[in-house]
Amino acid sequence: MEKRLMRVIDLRQKEVINEKDCRCLGCVADIEFEVETGCVCALIIPGQPKMCGIFGRDTEYVIPYRMVRQIGEDIILVCVEEEEVLVKCK
Repeated sequence: MEKRLMRVIDLRQKEVINEKDCRCLGCVADIEFEVETGCVCALIIPGQPKMCGIFGRDTEYVIPYRMVRQIGEDIILVCVEEEEVLVKCK
């Protein structure tokens, strides 16, 4: 079986779709990973922008990698309850 590799920049170009409601959550902005093992722990997707997008963002989606169902050519399919993965930005 051939190992498939992907770069972070490739993830950033894919839309994240929640299969629970078929809604687009946005595109991957960052990842969390374990320093010791290098394993990806979560995908970070920015939340909705504040007033007209000029004041940044209040929230972001932190989606545990175990919630990723499939990574395709154009999208990443996840299965999450949005309330559980939406967190306040620090």
